[in-house]
Amino acid sequence: MNKLVRCLRYDWPLHFALLFTNWLPDNVVILRVRGALARPFLGSCGTDLQLGRHVTFYDPARIRIGRHVYIAYGTWIMGSGEVNIGDEVMFGPYCIVVSSNHKRKNGSFRYGEPHFAPVNISSGCWLGSHVVVTAGCTIGKGTAVAAHAVVADSLPENVMAGGLPARVLRTLDPE
Repeated sequence: MNKLVRCLRYDWPLHFALLFTNWLPDNVVILRVRGALARPFLGSCGTDLQLGRHVTFYDPARIRIGRHVYIAYGTWIMGSGEVNIGDEVMFGPYCIVVSSNHKRKNGSFRYGEPHFAPVNISSGCWLGSHVVVTAGCTIGKGTAVAAHAVVADSLPENVMAGGLPARVLRTLDPE
């Protein structure tokens, strides 16, 4: 898609909708209003998206969000390589989801070619505060990721994961 068209259709309207609502408090009504304003500018989005203040979407046309998703204050989601978020997912404050990475060129990462890889966060997941999810990772259905973890590899379904890098700490009961 042409970069200017993408900016006019997705990036700028979403940026301004979030900018103009960031001064409002984070209560249930405002979280839903902010989510409703953002929905048309994402690649796809289910009902009942709730967004905290200061959430940032980079390349929102490549971000797909399911139903009943809560994204807390300060979260940053980069969709360049595509981000898919299932139904009933919760993000704690200041989470980071990146779907691309840089390769080195002439000993420097600054001008290296980007490497894109999709991120998939399955339904029913809970990411604690300050969780980082890196390019190419899949988080299985019903998985909880502890605060401050870095997900550098895919995680299975129904587990509690944590650490740097995140590893399975224990299996969770499916119900």
